Amino acid sequence: MILRFIKLLIIVTVLCSVWQFGAAGKIYAKAWFAQQLLEMAWQTTLEGEHNVRPWPWADTWPVAELTVPRLGIRQIVLNGDSGRVLAFAPGYTEASAVPGGKGIAVISGHRDTSFSFLKDIQHGDTIELKSPSGRFTYTVSELAVVDQRQFTVDTQILKSSLMLVTCYPFDALAPGGNERFVVVAKADVLES
Repeated sequence: MILRFIKLLIIVTVLCSVWQFGAAGKIYAKAWFAQQLLEMAWQTTLEGEHNVRPWPWADTWPVAELTVPRLGIRQIVLNGDSGRVLAFAPGYTEASAVPGGKGIAVISGHRDTSFSFLKDIQHGDTIELKSPSGRFTYTVSELAVVDQRQFTVDTQILKSSLMLVTCYPFDALAPGGNERFVVVAKADVLES
């Protein structure tokens, strides 16, 4: 009787483990598939189409490609900065300046996914931003931890700049918080 119970317990444990690994695998498969769809939508955008949604029910579309050569980072940037957008990729804040234009273009991302690399960024690093209107190169000039309740972006700055924003600290276990890690990069040579 006890042996039979142990065998049943082992079978149930194995089935539960398979179920859990399957669920985790499904999440990773969906994330991988979403990135493939984002890449296809970005390539279509570069071919001249506008507002190319990566899947029919998406409320966003690719607007830029962000690279940090020293860190080997390449990411598609989506339009908007809502939680639904940031779940898939960094998001461009529509109220900010157009990348490469006058003012500060703001891009946000999650500290534990798309913007986890910001913990390794340094003064002087190059950030490249490619959009349908051209390629723009920025040099990191400022790194700061700020309180989001007291931080504002100076919209009067006319020089072309890029601001990357994520939650802080990077190794926090709880989501949210009021601290933000901000990277400011100034425009270098503008290319078209």
